Amino acid sequence: MAQYLPFAQIILSLLLIGGILLQRSEAALGAAFGQDMMNSTHYARRGFEKYLFIATIIIAILFAATAFASLFIHS
Repeated sequence: MAQYLPFAQIILSLLLIGGILLQRSEAALGAAFGQDMMNSTHYARRGFEKYLFIATIIIAILFAATAFASLFIHS
């Protein structure tokens, strides 16, 4: 199993990057220049966006678990 762990981490890292980049950004361009964000409305995820959000969280947990497993196996 130790020989497959780096390949699993590479695949999970690529999936994590893709999942993060596909998500909608909550911050508007005005927030970067100091605009007040207190007037913004709450945004609820629905459909594919909600599935992508949950999948990204699961992939992040799996990536962290493989990183810890790699740390404990190689030490």
